Amino acid sequence: MAGAVLREHVPGLTVTTSGTHVIEGMPMSWRTRDAIEGLGVPVPNHRSRQALLHELDAADLVIALACEHVRWMRRVHPAAAPRTATLKRLARDLTPGDEPFAERVAGLDLEAVVLEPDWEDVLDPAGGDVDVFHACAKEIADLLHEVIPRLA
Repeated sequence: MAGAVLREHVPGLTVTTSGTHVIEGMPMSWRTRDAIEGLGVPVPNHRSRQALLHELDAADLVIALACEHVRWMRRVHPAAAPRTATLKRLARDLTPGDEPFAERVAGLDLEAVVLEPDWEDVLDPAGGDVDVFHACAKEIADLLHEVIPRLA
């Protein structure tokens, strides 16, 4: 969902979507597809895939939707931890500014920040009804619309 929104609203941005615990090649669920369509965003031809180290090495920012994903990054690929944060933390803490983007991200000290799942997690809609997926998609889109202007 987040990748579709970013691709639609930030032309020219290289967006790669992957997961931390996936079954490779699984198609997007119909509920996820319906929720993305509900945002008025083109639905990508997406299949699940595991995060790859060379992609993480090249990323300026790794956006996670839950603290468990950040913990996985810290454990499995600590070199990317300084550039990995939950979407909600970025919406709260990433500031716009004249400093280069990399400096603003580094200033967040993301590899050491104490994770707070009570407020940081976007709840996974898996197993929920279609309205739960739509609510999740809207939450993700709203948070991204706060973050997108700060990505420059």
